[in-house]
Amino acid sequence: MTAFPAGAQSRIVTAQPPSADKETARYFIDPATENSPARDKIIQLLRKRVKYVFVIFNENESFDHEYGTFPGANGLYSNGQKPRDAAHTPGFVQSYTDPATGTRVSVRPFRLGPAQNATVLDSVDHSHKALARKLDVTGGVARMDGFAQAEFSGKSGPAKTKAQIARGREFANLVMSYLDCDTIPFFWRYANRFTLFDNIFATEDTPSTPNAIAMIAGQAGETQWVKHGPSGHNGAMTGTINGDSYSGTGAMQGVPVVNDPNPYWGSQFTPPNAAPEPTSPHENYGKHGDGPYNISTNLTFATVPLTAMGSGIRKTLSGDRHPEQNQADIRHDIPAIAASGHAPVAWRWYQNGYDHEPTDPPGVATHDHFVAHHEGPQYFGYLADNTIARTSLKGLGDFFHDVAHDALPAGGGIIYIRGGLGNIDGMKVPIQNPDFPAKLTPSDVKAIRDAKGGDDDHPSYADRQISEAMNARVINAIASNPKLWSQSAIVITYDESDGYYDHVPPRILSYGPDGLPLSRGVRVPLLVISPYARAHVVSHAEGDHNAVIETIEDIFGLRPLASLPDEKAALKAGDSPRFNKFGPPGFHQRHLGPRDINSPVTDSLLSAFDPKRLAGTAPILPGSYAMIPTDVVASLPHYGGQGCQRIGMTPEDVRQGINTRIPAGFNTLPATLPQYNHPAP
Repeated sequence: MTAFPAGAQSRIVTAQPPSADKETARYFIDPATENSPARDKIIQLLRKRVKYVFVIFNENESFDHEYGTFPGANGLYSNGQKPRDAAHTPGFVQSYTDPATGTRVSVRPFRLGPAQNATVLDSVDHSHKALARKLDVTGGVARMDGFAQAEFSGKSGPAKTKAQIARGREFANLVMSYLDCDTIPFFWRYANRFTLFDNIFATEDTPSTPNAIAMIAGQAGETQWVKHGPSGHNGAMTGTINGDSYSGTGAMQGVPVVNDPNPYWGSQFTPPNAAPEPTSPHENYGKHGDGPYNISTNLTFATVPLTAMGSGIRKTLSGDRHPEQNQADIRHDIPAIAASGHAPVAWRWYQNGYDHEPTDPPGVATHDHFVAHHEGPQYFGYLADNTIARTSLKGLGDFFHDVAHDALPAGGGIIYIRGGLGNIDGMKVPIQNPDFPAKLTPSDVKAIRDAKGGDDDHPSYADRQISEAMNARVINAIASNPKLWSQSAIVITYDESDGYYDHVPPRILSYGPDGLPLSRGVRVPLLVISPYARAHVVSHAEGDHNAVIETIEDIFGLRPLASLPDEKAALKAGDSPRFNKFGPPGFHQRHLGPRDINSPVTDSLLSAFDPKRLAGTAPILPGSYAMIPTDVVASLPHYGGQGCQRIGMTPEDVRQGINTRIPAGFNTLPATLPQYNHPAP
């Protein structure tokens, strides 16, 4: 894996193959023909042009699962410049032992499309322990060859009944599947027209919550672990959540966060005089077995919303109802941020279901679409328990209202957008083949639509085209407003991989108190859309969610989290025998915290921006170039299932004449429709 030095833009950005789309060809500027201005110059130009950064933060997709055959990207069959065979693709051929036959079964990547109703698949295992098995780190290097075996072992269960073995087989196959532009044509269209990043990873080798936290903090509690140890707090419980009443005392999960606990704020541990935060009616707030409750301890380290408070930090933190508890690990950060003299930067976190949505009854916020463990800011008391800061937390419908009514923060801001368990547009899963995996009954179709109506791309509950439609509506809302579009940069990215196969080994930067790899996780997609973006290119800049944070800091002039006194001290303390012992012999824990300072290990997203567009010597990309017609967005399946043809793209496997084989009797929904799992002999 190549780490490119900061500023080497011409080396880390390459052109995609020539486009059949005339409009894309019109705006394409070959990066090989451009000089690369100094990093500081790019930042200077961005600060003049970009006032709003929008982060559409989707759920649970690996890069190879969605873009593994995207032309010009480092994917399953090509390094982006030339074809690559299976022998030189880590983990391309995987195997598991089938106890029914006693043989090793080989699995390799295969394409799913409209004939397999590929807009809906089931979620694979993305627990922290399973992800470690999938990476299969040996000698400090991830071999990427444990995906199929981890799925089979985890899903077939200890008893290994015929039904369990059948389930394990289906998941061992499913984890190696991939999609293309026939299934997610909008996402591919954006990647074709703007800048696709193919070397961005999950910050943590974990499920969603730690990476939702990392999107604003660059970590999931590593500095809190260094300062206070890994154990969660004990606390008094009160109240009723989802029909369960709580009293007495109990233990919370500790740090770093490696599972999907719900936030402390809004849980049964929340003090009675705290600012009220919503709960999710579909999530578990109780125990898993004999362990602690499914609640995170209160998080107390620095975040982008904290540094964004700037010179107004003391005024904003005056709304904190429990400052002694909530500000325990930012006491030195606060005066450092205040002394910067930087004017406050507004921020918003819009998440489906947080408050009243258009699908709710009048005056009643059901929170039916809300996934509490995806709401990053709700884990931090100085934000969620703060009567001033928490006004930045809103629902998805609020975003569209605010754009339409010119109610976004005046003068610019940092805007995060997340979907949820349902969608607010009344869209239903498109069943493109009623005969797959067998002739679907009305109850089968109902089961699929009841389970998969979400809009954040999470395989557990979302449909991919409903999800890309939500993304398109967000982009259309911004791009249809000329003033807003001219001041915007939009990032589309994901929290983690869901555990789906990807072939690129992440750099192993840290280990947790359980001795498992902590950072980084599996590669995820990331796109940058802006009037100042490079068109029709792929950036190979290496990073994780810290790349998003660093770019935000560059644009708004915020102090890097890793440079703040409390975080800097913890980062230094982490590289010590006390913490190095959790890694292999000789390993140094140099990254137990944020890494949002540019280095060969972690880059920003600056390579997405075209120097000529920023300088005004080349035309900016018009809003119309980003927009997809409203009727097309609303019509499912998108482009009638002919996405590749309609957007003029040829996936790499098709270009090379590679025909993959779908396993006989394969079921894409082994958990949703288990009755169609291929039976064991």
